Amino acid sequence: MSERPHHRKPTAFKLDDPRVVVKDSDTEALHPARGRIHIAPEPDAALPVPVDIPMVPPQKGFAWGTLFWAALGGLVMLGLGLGISNLVEDLFARSQGLGFIGLGFAVLAVLALAVVIAREALALARLETIEKLHERAAAVLVSDDRKDADAIVRDLVKVAHDNPRLARARATLQGHAGDIIDGADMLRIAERELMAPLDQEARRLISSAAQRVSIVTAVSPGAVIDVLFVFAAALRLVRQLALLYGGRPGTLGMVRLMRHVIAHLAVTGGMAASDSLIQQVLGHGIAAKLSARLGEGLLNGLLTARLGLAAVDVTRPLPFAALPRPVLSDLAKDLLRRADEAEKEEKSTS
Repeated sequence: MSERPHHRKPTAFKLDDPRVVVKDSDTEALHPARGRIHIAPEPDAALPVPVDIPMVPPQKGFAWGTLFWAALGGLVMLGLGLGISNLVEDLFARSQGLGFIGLGFAVLAVLALAVVIAREALALARLETIEKLHERAAAVLVSDDRKDADAIVRDLVKVAHDNPRLARARATLQGHAGDIIDGADMLRIAERELMAPLDQEARRLISSAAQRVSIVTAVSPGAVIDVLFVFAAALRLVRQLALLYGGRPGTLGMVRLMRHVIAHLAVTGGMAASDSLIQQVLGHGIAAKLSARLGEGLLNGLLTARLGLAAVDVTRPLPFAALPRPVLSDLAKDLLRRADEAEKEEKSTS
């Protein structure tokens, strides 16, 4: 028969009591000495650390698509260069004045192209810097390395240097930088000081874009206009959010950002299929209670807001650790209120 466990009533005691003994073996636990109080130390439980989902799935294998577009772009540039050269030669053959004019235009075009390429390269480098900041900050929140945290904060202050609304936040952060010991706490303080006003402005931009899409798609006469307007509104919203958080995307930068936003949506569960709020709108027939056009506009606005939230995750230089992550339900209240007001106005005018 197994030995019956011994139960004792709860007792208060002091840690410096000589009768208190810390158990260090199983034998002592099975045969405790009389008149002594045995304490079994518990191992420290490893607390789960929230880690953000990677913004973009890592690429595997050779980038054949990149090689194709690079080679195609090189061929196009060679063709354009050869065509311009032949044109200038023909102009010189016809008239020396026309030749010099054509040569001047060619030089100006090459100079403008060089400036555009340089600006695009700088914009891509700045976007990559923000992405690396996000990845490094997520790693420091797990490792709690103070040295890496200091380097991230310095780079973050450089990125936010051009934003005048963050001048006081930068001064406050630099004033308290020497008082923080842990690296994770340093990043959380930096997030509260630098990201809080930007997150508030990002919510306003997403809410305004979603309301605009909802209203325009509800009153537009055709589906083609709806698609074009939603696409233009999505591009404008992503660009505004990138500018807000320190990025300056050009044409190539916008292509890269949109690709990353769509990839992030795919990683986090899609645009609408996994979103409980949109399921609630569809399942409970909230959109059906409105008119057909207003219900369609409401869903388009919700999808635009969902895209904006994904863009925040991609363009934000720090992961959400100290501040709450914005959710779709916070942004949908204004959409539902605007839809109800539009429905009342439609009924009153009819």
